[in-house]
Amino acid sequence: MLEDLFSIVKSRATGAATAQSAGDGHVSVPADLMFKCPRCQKMEFMENFTLSGKVCPSCNYHSRLTARERLEITADPTSFSEYDAALKSVNPIDFPGYPEKLAQLRAATGLEEAIITGECAIEGSRCVIGVMDSHFMMASMGSVVGEKITRAFEKATEKKLPVVMFTASGGARMQEGIISLMQMAKTSGAVSRHDDSGGLYITVLTDPTTGGVAASFAALGDIIIAEPKVLIGFAGRRVIENTIRQRLPDDFQSAEFFLSHGFVDMIVERSAMRKTLGRLLRFHERGDRP
Repeated sequence: MLEDLFSIVKSRATGAATAQSAGDGHVSVPADLMFKCPRCQKMEFMENFTLSGKVCPSCNYHSRLTARERLEITADPTSFSEYDAALKSVNPIDFPGYPEKLAQLRAATGLEEAIITGECAIEGSRCVIGVMDSHFMMASMGSVVGEKITRAFEKATEKKLPVVMFTASGGARMQEGIISLMQMAKTSGAVSRHDDSGGLYITVLTDPTTGGVAASFAALGDIIIAEPKVLIGFAGRRVIENTIRQRLPDDFQSAEFFLSHGFVDMIVERSAMRKTLGRLLRFHERGDRP
């Protein structure tokens, strides 16, 4: 169902890996020395690319960040305190090879699961934060991801804190079957209870935010922000076009298209994201309108 979305996601993810080639197929460039942009194909020294927040200086392509990298550029120094760090997925439907896959990803990423949640300050304003990491099973939402998000909202409700959630996901986790799909309702319920208590919820959509995550808590923010040109959507192009019998615009699953149709409230450059979030949190603390 999501094969069209995943083909776009795969091309973006593998494009960066081609930095090992200078482009003519003959000269090999160490991956840690140069970055080749998967969008404009231009090369940049990895050190400069990293210092720019992993944004291409030529075409403004916002590369994917790990959860730790995102926290480093968002939270005030030493302010982050993690929630539920020891929660781990099991194998609820005995999916073949799933435990081995999880073990490999934990070793490769240093993460226990596809999301980090906790409490931090952003420009001095306290909040509960969640950051999904697409490097861990494409940040698919299984039982533990759903549980950590739900607990984060419950703690925010209890402590009367706003929530900032950075989303990046391929959707529900097929290895957990119906249990994964149930997380859509579970997380949405937690968001609703937080909203009923008067809490602020800011969603930041990063590349890609798709499937069951896009159809649940990612779409429920009081304020929905997106990074430039990120992929947002539920089903793939062919599925939608075959259903509605219409040709869709080429950019219909981009942040810019969603902004023009009222789904996204603002598009914010990565370099301005921390300042923007801090400003919105201060407005909420004072009870002012942005």
